[in-house]
Amino acid sequence: MSPNPTPPSSGRPVAGPLDGVRVVELAGIGPGPFAAMLLADLGADVVRVDRPGRPPLGGDPRRDLTNRNKRSVLVDLKSPEGPDTVRALAARADILLEGYRPGVAERLGVGPEECLALHPGLVYGRMTGWGQSGPLARRAGHDIGYIATAGALSMIGPPDGPPAVPANLLGDYAGGSLYLTTGVLAALLTARATGRGQVVDAAIVDGTAHLTALFWGMLSDGSWQDARGRNLLDGGCPHYGVYETADGGWMAVGALEPQFYAVFVDLLGLDGDGLPDRADPRNWPALRSVFATRFKTATRDAWTAVFEDTDACVAPVLSLREASGHRHLNVTGRGTYTEAHGVTQPAPAPRFSATPGTLRRPPAAPGAHTPDVAREWDVPELLEAAG
Repeated sequence: MSPNPTPPSSGRPVAGPLDGVRVVELAGIGPGPFAAMLLADLGADVVRVDRPGRPPLGGDPRRDLTNRNKRSVLVDLKSPEGPDTVRALAARADILLEGYRPGVAERLGVGPEECLALHPGLVYGRMTGWGQSGPLARRAGHDIGYIATAGALSMIGPPDGPPAVPANLLGDYAGGSLYLTTGVLAALLTARATGRGQVVDAAIVDGTAHLTALFWGMLSDGSWQDARGRNLLDGGCPHYGVYETADGGWMAVGALEPQFYAVFVDLLGLDGDGLPDRADPRNWPALRSVFATRFKTATRDAWTAVFEDTDACVAPVLSLREASGHRHLNVTGRGTYTEAHGVTQPAPAPRFSATPGTLRRPPAAPGAHTPDVAREWDVPELLEAAG
């Protein structure tokens, strides 16, 4: 627990299940900021330590949604007072997140040894692609290379084409951010029970490999081929894949169970008794051809109308903007997408019955909250560092 935790009985509304948890985020790109956003969405007081100058990726920081619900202070870690200022913040925090290459935080004077010496209960979260150890630990990299090395990229795409790049969702965010947040929250439970903090080494290659656990089991029993586009869940199966429609749209089919498959075939306008046995993979090419021909006879919207509100497990492939307007996801439906601070964006997830996450603040402009954080966290060094 931090030396100066925010009291939950302060009279203000509870911001989420992590209300009162203090987090220091050393500014970076990719999975680190997203992990900090997730903690902030769930109510943590996240203070992002930005460097003077342009944001890491340029662009308008007011539109960088990974900085929502956070506050920002400016600290030049290469200045004489910079490391002391960050260490002072860490001494008042529960969690620190950094995404530098191994050894950089130590060279800057804000590594785990220095920070834990001041605050033994601190959870120090480290986010990298290759991890803190191993032959490639100090090499540069990006999501695509991490998921390629971990084996996951080879699983995605058609059998007769190149692997399909899943944006940076699989590596950076699933294999990186979500494992970092799981790790630091688990370590926080231990720290609060024992008073002892620790270092959490979250590597994208580790998390991405961990995500493939199911398929390693299937490989071992022979039910999964180590080649893409030939299996039940990778598009090889004709009743689990995507089909083009007459207008160039796409429909996603996931009719795995027999009862759902029966509804799918019936609504597609086919005679199920006259189709090849789907249980025999040798029949899959013929079935795929039949389904593809049928989907080509109508538009995406027409097929959506046929399958929506049924248990056929068929859905249109929507763009981001289309998804935000879908009747299940929009603000009048489940509210998965919402409008906040002038921007359409995903709402906090998951949902909590008693302490829901909130969108309290727009993306933090670099340095905008330096005086407030200096006062509330009792870190006067911040004002000195900001000049």
